[in-house]
Amino acid sequence: MKKFLIPATVIALAAACLPQDRPSAAVPEGTIPAALQGQWGLVAADCEPGRDDAKGLLTVEPERLVFYESRATLGDVTEATPSRIAARFNFSGEGMTWSRDILLEQSGDTLTRRETGEGAIPEPLVYTRCP
Repeated sequence: MKKFLIPATVIALAAACLPQDRPSAAVPEGTIPAALQGQWGLVAADCEPGRDDAKGLLTVEPERLVFYESRATLGDVTEATPSRIAARFNFSGEGMTWSRDILLEQSGDTLTRRETGEGAIPEPLVYTRCP
């Protein structure tokens, strides 16, 4: 009986060390996932501090997106994971207001922005995380 007890104990200990299927980290309701937050540039020059012409700079904050001449506040969220959010954003800038459905998806140092709806940018925009 003892010779079976030791291998069973070893197997049980080894199984306890294997990664478990755990739900991914929760995204606080009403916020943009932390992995997406920060500054992102369409080109490297957008990330240079002090530039007045960083028109491709996107700053992602917990509840809004900040662009060169506009701001977008997070509205209704349809999907949120630690590296992705799909939501309605309410924009304001240059005396105008509008809404847009946006998907933001982070992969490493890359953030892809896709828009849908009237007036949306037809192609995805790909940003690189600023250092």
